[in-house]
Amino acid sequence: MESVSSMVKYLLENKPFLLDALSRGILSLGNLASEFKPDIEKSLGKEIKETAIVMALRRYGDDIREHRDIAVSSPITGEILMKTNICDFNVQKSTNLLSKLKNLYEMVNIERGDFLNIIVGNNEVSISVSEKYYNKIENFLVNEKLFSQSRGLVSLTVIFDGDFLHTPGIVAQVMHSFAWENINIFEIVSTMTELTFVIENKNSIRGYEVLQKYLEHMQNG
Repeated sequence: MESVSSMVKYLLENKPFLLDALSRGILSLGNLASEFKPDIEKSLGKEIKETAIVMALRRYGDDIREHRDIAVSSPITGEILMKTNICDFNVQKSTNLLSKLKNLYEMVNIERGDFLNIIVGNNEVSISVSEKYYNKIENFLVNEKLFSQSRGLVSLTVIFDGDFLHTPGIVAQVMHSFAWENINIFEIVSTMTELTFVIENKNSIRGYEVLQKYLEHMQNG
């Protein structure tokens, strides 16, 4: 059954920037309640007081902050590694492609620090690799259906010392921070101790600063 609280959550969850601002306590709840009022009244089919919407906003903001406090209850440290000159290919998944993916590991010199990440989805395969292999990868994919290809990317990897894997909310919070800075993410790769974001080179400095600020926040608990 819909209520003022459930409608507030619905409206905010479809507006990630407002949700982030609410969690930071930098929104005017009165102004936002006034903006949400027509939609909430239309959905509930009755007149709603703005004070009720403000209360629902305040409670939801408190809930978000409480969950964020839980996520950083145990300090987590880490370091950031940046690799430049990355390219990215998004290809339709096929039996033929899957059978030859292993050849990429022989093509790319990982031992000398070259970058290679392969993500196999339900219908697509993403390949992020050092840009010096761009022509080789194009030839490698010549008989495959290519959806997109991008150059001039960088990878930013956070190597965690703490319990990253069992700490909820880390990926979501970092993605919100990137979105707040209008930084587009091409790929996300995670392992047990590492979290990697592939972004455009023009956003590399801002992206690094976002991760650095987040690590400082996590370290301070």
